Amino acid sequence: MKITRKTLVYRSRRPRQDALRQRLRELAASRVRFGYRRLTVILRREGWRVNPKRVYRLYAEDGLTVRTKTRKKLARRPRVVTPKATRLNQKLSMDFMSAKLLDGRWFRVLTVIEQFTRECLALAAGRALNGHKVALALSQVVAERGAPESITVDNGSEFAGRAMQAWSYQHGVRLEFIRPGRPVENGYIESFNGRLRDECLNVETFFDLADVRDQLERWRQDYNQVRPHSALAARAPEEFARAWQQSSATSLRTAWPANQLPSGAVQSSAAADPKSESFSPHPYASVKGEGAKSWSKTGQKRKCPSASC
Repeated sequence: MKITRKTLVYRSRRPRQDALRQRLRELAASRVRFGYRRLTVILRREGWRVNPKRVYRLYAEDGLTVRTKTRKKLARRPRVVTPKATRLNQKLSMDFMSAKLLDGRWFRVLTVIEQFTRECLALAAGRALNGHKVALALSQVVAERGAPESITVDNGSEFAGRAMQAWSYQHGVRLEFIRPGRPVENGYIESFNGRLRDECLNVETFFDLADVRDQLERWRQDYNQVRPHSALAARAPEEFARAWQQSSATSLRTAWPANQLPSGAVQSSAAADPKSESFSPHPYASVKGEGAKSWSKTGQKRKCPSASC
């Protein structure tokens, strides 16, 4: 096969067009369900001299393609990963599951968990669960624990409807929708649903909805109080929550000086707090120079025998 050497060593001289790529990513993040054709129209409106073929090439190279299957509910949210929860009652997750009664009739279960402690907060079962029933179940959770900052959900009609929008506005809770077809972005609830199906729904026999609610509540109590969780150092969720609350209270007490404790705070003794026995340096000990060396651990000034002191 005769091929010239120039063909073998040829390197593309096409520019990378970083500015166009950056703008295309920004538009794709703000217009989640827009394809390359609509993005081409927006770019031309902004003054970019591009054609659909170039936009499609950059669109595909950067992995911005979206699902072409028609969906009833579309998520119009930025394509970013939500941060993890760092404290108690900060972020919740909820989803739906389905199972059958003994006579073959289907029922649904609303699952609600707390992301930081992995506690199961609610298991609401019913033949039909709409947005109003979801809001009622969440209102019971808020009455017991207080309102969280956000709730991670999928794009189902029960979560994206007007009932949930009104509830979230009333309680000041932000609904964080995952991208369509990406259940891994709500991995906490997906993992919990797998445990619930393997340990309860696929094992027990349900005769009616009353029996379903009774068995689900018993399993929820066992999950929160007894079942060890690998992500919580083999502790139950409620045990982990109590330990975290005690640790937070201890940190708050030790962070304040003894004469500046907030009103209502109780000063811990040295026996209750081992950290109180540790040595606390004198305020002047961090100053560099010869003057800092003249202070002892007790905070009293040493007597220097030499005349240079």
